[in-house]
Amino acid sequence: MIDLYTWSTPNGRKISIMLEECGLAYEVHPIDIGKGEQFDPDFLKISPNNKIPAIVDRDNGWSVFESGAILIYLAEKSGRFLPPEPKKRLQTLEWLMFQMGGVGPMFGQAHHFLKFHPGECPYAEERYHRETLRLYGVMDRRLGQSPYLACEEYTIADIATWPWVSRFEWQRVALDSFPNVRRWYLEIAARPAVVRGYDVPKRNQRIPVPR
Repeated sequence: MIDLYTWSTPNGRKISIMLEECGLAYEVHPIDIGKGEQFDPDFLKISPNNKIPAIVDRDNGWSVFESGAILIYLAEKSGRFLPPEPKKRLQTLEWLMFQMGGVGPMFGQAHHFLKFHPGECPYAEERYHRETLRLYGVMDRRLGQSPYLACEEYTIADIATWPWVSRFEWQRVALDSFPNVRRWYLEIAARPAVVRGYDVPKRNQRIPVPR
């Protein structure tokens, strides 16, 4: 059994989707970041950076924080979504790091300025929107060569990146401009485990569909 400490953000959804995909039993502990619950001293014990998500594996008592590390941990625990073949494993880790170092931080800044503070800092809006579009271009080129980001298999690289792309409207991105990303996004959005994992904690949220 996995204890999942999370909220309905892209980083949180990575882990609930992964748990659903792996078929691992888990219990959800909502951490409402809008109310500052991530700063609770008890949560700090398992997440030293006061960020969701975090997990505790009851099988061994280990806690894991940082979404990329959690994905790798769960992939190794379940034997799924991290290919054992060395080259595919390396490619999966490359594209996972692409999400962790590029997509997450840059899309997150786009959300901050374009969605929540529009008009306050035109320079930042333009900077992060431009970088977001560049990253979509990187993904679109890759997905024109491969069905999934890392290789021909669905991996933790896709599970990590997809929740960030699901906020394309917040980023002012038209997925029709990136047809390979659109194809990949809709294919993953149709997976039953993704549908279940998207709405965790339960707040009756539906996956956005491009018009």
